Amino acid sequence: MNNLELQTQENVEYMIEAIKSKLKMATAAAMQASNFDLGKYEDIRDLYEVVASKDKFSISEVEALVSELGKLRNA
Repeated sequence: MNNLELQTQENVEYMIEAIKSKLKMATAAAMQASNFDLGKYEDIRDLYEVVASKDKFSISEVEALVSELGKLRNA
């Protein structure tokens, strides 16, 4: 288990991959962990914790979470 208290690029990659996997994102290939930087770490972690806390998501929840993830990507 990663220590998510540490703001590392490895933890960003871990969380992004976990979010993509849990949401079963069809566009997962477009969401590369390298497109996220440490400046958004806390926001990524918050999103990760929301996703990790639930077993199932409605379509609208998935859309909202993917939208939030997209906002955190580097331009």
